[in-house]
Amino acid sequence: MKKSLWLLSILSVLLVAACDQEAKEATAEQPADNSADGFEYKVDQFADLAILRYQVPGFDQLSLNEKKLVYFLSQAALSGRDMIYDQNYRHNLRIRKTIETIVANYNGEKGEDWDRFMTYAKRVWFSNGIHHHYSTKKMIPSFPQEYLATLINGTEAEFPMMEGQDKAAFIEWLNPILFDATVDSKRVNQDESADIVAESANNYYGEGVTAEDVRAFYDAMGQSGPEKAPMYGLNSRLVKENGQLIEQTYKVGGLYSASIERIVFWLEQAVEVAENAEQKEALVKLVEYYKTGDLAVFDAYNIAWVKDVNSTVDVINGFIEVYGDAAGLRGAYESAVSIKDFEASKRMAALQSNVQWFEDNSPLMDEHKKKNVTGVSYKVINVVMEAGDAAPSTPIGINLPNSNWIRQDYGSKAVSLGNIKDAYSAASSGGTIDEFYLGDDVKARVKEYGILAGNMHTALHEVVGHASGQLEPGVPEPANTLKQYASPLEEGRADLVALYYLLDPKLVEIGVVPSLEVGKAEYDSYIMNGLMLQLRRLEEGEVIEEAHMRNRQLVAAWCYEKGAENNVIEKKIVDGKTYFVVNDYEALRELFGQLLREIQRIKSQGDFAAGKALIEDYAVQVDAQIWKEVKERFSHLSTSPYSGFIQPKLEPVMEGEEIVDVKISYPKDFTGQMMRYGTEYGFLPVEN
Repeated sequence: MKKSLWLLSILSVLLVAACDQEAKEATAEQPADNSADGFEYKVDQFADLAILRYQVPGFDQLSLNEKKLVYFLSQAALSGRDMIYDQNYRHNLRIRKTIETIVANYNGEKGEDWDRFMTYAKRVWFSNGIHHHYSTKKMIPSFPQEYLATLINGTEAEFPMMEGQDKAAFIEWLNPILFDATVDSKRVNQDESADIVAESANNYYGEGVTAEDVRAFYDAMGQSGPEKAPMYGLNSRLVKENGQLIEQTYKVGGLYSASIERIVFWLEQAVEVAENAEQKEALVKLVEYYKTGDLAVFDAYNIAWVKDVNSTVDVINGFIEVYGDAAGLRGAYESAVSIKDFEASKRMAALQSNVQWFEDNSPLMDEHKKKNVTGVSYKVINVVMEAGDAAPSTPIGINLPNSNWIRQDYGSKAVSLGNIKDAYSAASSGGTIDEFYLGDDVKARVKEYGILAGNMHTALHEVVGHASGQLEPGVPEPANTLKQYASPLEEGRADLVALYYLLDPKLVEIGVVPSLEVGKAEYDSYIMNGLMLQLRRLEEGEVIEEAHMRNRQLVAAWCYEKGAENNVIEKKIVDGKTYFVVNDYEALRELFGQLLREIQRIKSQGDFAAGKALIEDYAVQVDAQIWKEVKERFSHLSTSPYSGFIQPKLEPVMEGEEIVDVKISYPKDFTGQMMRYGTEYGFLPVEN
C-alpha cells in the first residue's frame, strides 16, 4: 500500500509539472540582462524586489541514494508551503488562491492595470501573503480598486468564496482587506504602546487574545520554571474557546493536518534512504514530532540533529524562527534542504576549532562566559531547496537549534549558505560603494575585501556569536524575560561578537583572513548600513520594526553616540551628501566590546528594562532627513532593496516504480513557479 501511494505521488508530480510547461513558457517574461559565468542570475525585477537564481554545485556528483534523499526532503519542504501563508495572515490562502484563479483563467483585455495586478500578485507570492516580507506592513495594490471587480467578473472559474457569497459579495468583502491601509495594517506590530498580540495581523492568535493573556497563559504553564523546558507555544495557535485559552497544535490530526500529513509522507521516504544511523534517528524523531505535536519530541529531534555532523545531505524542517510573532513565542514554518560544500567547509574549520578561545577572550563578564563551549559544528552548504519562511527571501547564515539549554548541553550547527551568497555577489554591482562610501582608500578596501568580510562576519555571527555566552542560574529563556525585544537583542549580540573579532589578529594567525584590512572593510560597511543604507527599505514616516534592522541601527547608533567625544565615527557632508566615516578602528572595536558585554548581561540576567531602553532609544526611530537623502541617492542606482530566489526544480527519472536518477534544472519564470506550486502543494483549505 505504501509503495503504491508513493508511486502515485511521484506520477502526479510529474503530470502536473508536464502540464505546467506550456503555460510557463507562454507567460515567461524577458529577464534583466545580468549574467556571470554563463549563468543568468537576475531574471526579474518589480516593485522593490529582484528575483534571482542560484546554482547547486555538487548535485550531479551525489550518489543515487543521496539524490533520492534530497528529492524526498525537498518534496517534504514544499508540502508545508501553505502553512506559512496561513500563519502570516488568516485570509492569505483565500487571497492567494483568488490571485491564482485570475492569473490562470482571466481572458479579458490586459493593459497597464493588468501589469499592475501582476506586480501585486508577484509581491504576494514573494512575501507569502499580503504583508511585506520585511517591513510586515500591508502592501496596497497599485491598480484601481474597481479593477478588482473587472478581473473577478471577467474570470470564468470557481473562486474560493465563503459560503453564501456571490461574486458581488466576495468583491465587497475583499476590497477593504486589500485596499484599506487601516485594516490589519501590520503583520507584526512592535510598537511599545500597542497590544503587540491583539494589534498584529498574523494568525498565531485567535480573536480576542491579548498580550496579557499570552503572558498569563504561559506563566501558568511553568514556562519560566524548569531550566530545560521546551519552547512552549512554538507549534500552536493560541485561541479562546468559551472564554478559555487553548492551544491548537500543528500536527497530524490537528491544525494544518493536510499539509503535515504530506510532510510526514515524504519524510518517511527519506528515512528509508538516510545516509547513516545518526541522520535516520533524527528523521524518525522529526516524523514522531509531526505526528504528536509534542515539543519534548522536538527537543529530542534537535539533539539528534545536532549530533549528525557527518552527513552530506542535511535538512532544516519545522516551526522554527519566532520573528513573525511579536510575542516571540510561535515558530514560522521553514525548511531548507542542502548538501555540504566540503572544500569550503574545510577552509573555515579553523573557526570551529578555536571557538573556546574566542569565548575565553571575549569582553563578557566572567560569569557569562561558557567554560566549555559544546558541540559547535560549522559548515558551508549549497542550498538545493527552500520553503516556507526561508523562501523566496532566504537567510545567508543559520545557527540552530534556538533552545538555549540544548545549545549549552549539546551544541549547535552553524551553516553558511555558500551558493546563495555567491548568487548575491554575482548579481550585484559596485554602484552602492561608489555612491555611499567616502575616500578612494575606503572604496578600494570595501571593493577588494567586502565579499570576504561579509562571509567572515556571517561565519563568526553563526559559529561564535550565537554559541557564546550563558544565562545566569535560574534565569528563564529570553523569550520570557526580554519578550518582544529578545530577537533584536540576540541578533545584535551575535553581530557584536563577529565585529569584535573581525579586527583581532587571531583571524590572521589561524589563516581565515589575509590581513586586518578585511575587518576594517566590514567596519566601514556595517556602520554605513546601520546608519544609512538599510533605511532604503522603509517608507516615509515608518519606524524600524524588523529585528535585524533594529539590531544593526542599535549597534551603529550606540557606537556613534558613545564615540562622539573622540570622533570615532564622524558624520561628514561633502557636496551636499552625507557620509559616516570611521576614524579610529581600534576605538570602534572597543565600543563593540562594551556594547557586547552589556547586551550579554541583559540576556544573562533577563533585564527587560535595560533591553527595552537600548532598543527604544537607539533602534526604532528614523532620522527623516537621512531617510529622504538615502532614498534620493538610491533612486539613481539600478538596484532593489530586497532580493529573493526562484527555486531549482527536481525531477525524478523513473523506470517502472523505481527512481533511477534525479535531474535538477533552474527555472527562470517566477510566475510559472508560483502557479505550479499553488497547484502541486496547495493542500490546505482557505480557512484553518
